[in-house]
Amino acid sequence: MDFPGGLRADGLPAALSDPARLAAVEATALLDTGPEPVFEDLADLAAKITGAGRAFVTLVDADRSFWKACVGVDAEALDERQNPVGESFCYFLVGLEGEAFIVDDAAADPRTADHPSVGPMNIGAWAGYPLLDPDGRVLGSFCVIDDSPRAWSPADLTTLATLARSVAAEIHLRQSLTASQAAHQRSADLARTLQAGLLPPRLRTIPGAEAAASYLPASNRHRTDIEVGGDFYDLFHTHGPHYAAVLGDVCGKGIQAAQVSSMARYTVRADTDETGSPADRLTRLNTALLAQDAPRFLTAVCTAFHPTAEGLTGTLALAGHPPALIRRADGRIERLGAPGTLLGIMDTLNLTDVPFHLDPGDLLLLYTDGAIEARPRPDAAPETAETLFGENDLAAALAASHGMDATATIAHLTGVLEAHHGGWASDDTALLALRATSPAPTS
Repeated sequence: MDFPGGLRADGLPAALSDPARLAAVEATALLDTGPEPVFEDLADLAAKITGAGRAFVTLVDADRSFWKACVGVDAEALDERQNPVGESFCYFLVGLEGEAFIVDDAAADPRTADHPSVGPMNIGAWAGYPLLDPDGRVLGSFCVIDDSPRAWSPADLTTLATLARSVAAEIHLRQSLTASQAAHQRSADLARTLQAGLLPPRLRTIPGAEAAASYLPASNRHRTDIEVGGDFYDLFHTHGPHYAAVLGDVCGKGIQAAQVSSMARYTVRADTDETGSPADRLTRLNTALLAQDAPRFLTAVCTAFHPTAEGLTGTLALAGHPPALIRRADGRIERLGAPGTLLGIMDTLNLTDVPFHLDPGDLLLLYTDGAIEARPRPDAAPETAETLFGENDLAAALAASHGMDATATIAHLTGVLEAHHGGWASDDTALLALRATSPAPTS
């Protein structure tokens, strides 16, 4: 194969020995460390969703591939969880500098037919995605292996790409914390950076609709504390003309809460090939939370919808979460959703899918409880210090935004909340608005 960076003297990609890449791998502080649930669980999820027998989270230095997680392989000791880099397919990902490497039949593919591990490791098919650091350097791979040749489906590859990003996000958290501790400072700015990594950089464009969101971190903490919040949201395409939105709130703060929220967001996204209802998606998320024995529970609201010639039509389910709000085009406010069981505690859930329809001009608002539990700062006047901004207040603020688009509505609600708590937010607050606009074009 031709690699962009050329070859070393031993015939392997020269990128393996790049000093900047090796420094980034070392900075993960994961080489020669034992298995951890967060990585093992993501590898196990990949193996189960794709049906492959083996799955790996691998870090690659100049000489070896180290398996931080390995599913389907009996390897307990650290010296068993690695192999020489030349005997690993992972060097292809390093050499390709960020591209995926997909092989349907390893013995027949000219790129791998002569590879020394095809026979000894019984590699029938191999699919891997790179683990990238924030600067695009390849730290290793997230891959699955099937004993027999197979054609990897688009759903398989979408799932692997999503889970690889989740693994990379977890590694980014570790790297950021390591850098912070080395500098002997715990910074609120770093917390906000980490929080931003848990949220989509921008919302997806949806035909016949507009969307806007905001995340407001709690501001009642010491500036020297690293307290990453557990609120998250996402808006994504599922299949055909269908889309989904999820918003949730993990119990507690800190890195552990951020890990759970990251896992929750990417687990829901990994279901993009599924056609189940919002309640089904939340049920699968609950199963994933219980499987990894996460010490945190969370509340969530999930909706699945599709554009129609008359607006947006969908269903919504609540898991221990406050009801969504609909602002009709004429300014009326409606509450949406049936109470449901929170996630991460019990095997059996009581979740209900509630149908809804948005005509052009109607807006759906999802929010976390920071929006209905805002209080003025403790040093405020006694007559206002205990005034709670509740559900009725949020509904009134939403009604007052009548006629505004999604972006202006979020800005209006943010301003109302800040005016109430005077810049002293007692909890993180996530808001997500979805407004039906002109009818979607018919196919």
